[in-house]
Amino acid sequence: MTEHAIHISYQEYESIEELNPEDRELAAEAVQAMQSAYAPYSHFHVGAAVRLSNGIIVRGSNQENAAFPSGLCAERTAMFAASAQYPDADMLSIAIAGGPEGLLDRVPATPCGACRQVMAQYQVKSGKPMSILMVASGQVLKFEKVDDILPLIFKSI
Repeated sequence: MTEHAIHISYQEYESIEELNPEDRELAAEAVQAMQSAYAPYSHFHVGAAVRLSNGIIVRGSNQENAAFPSGLCAERTAMFAASAQYPDADMLSIAIAGGPEGLLDRVPATPCGACRQVMAQYQVKSGKPMSILMVASGQVLKFEKVDDILPLIFKSI
């Protein structure tokens, strides 16, 4: 038997204002995207913004449905829209913001497993790391690559 350890590293900021200008812009887009969420059941609004290699930022928000689980998370809404509209552009980074009733929470909303796997798929497709920002009013977490939030990503196909 051989024992292994997985090391995850990330940066923590106290606010969006501490981010570099590019990350600050993406975080602000994710916060703005929260306003278009359709969340009549959970009342938890999530916004996401994806920066593409062509410089374009694509937004998405969570879209709930009475026929659960027919809705879709903000992250996948943004990534699928980006891939559909700009299939040749790589996804360089994604920012996620969320909170109750459309107000930014004090702690970051973290992506579900399905969203993490979709992020991993687009990272593998591009062959480049995709950074992730998890944005809250009292804290912003930055991960340099999807592997840091989904170790041992599935990429066998």
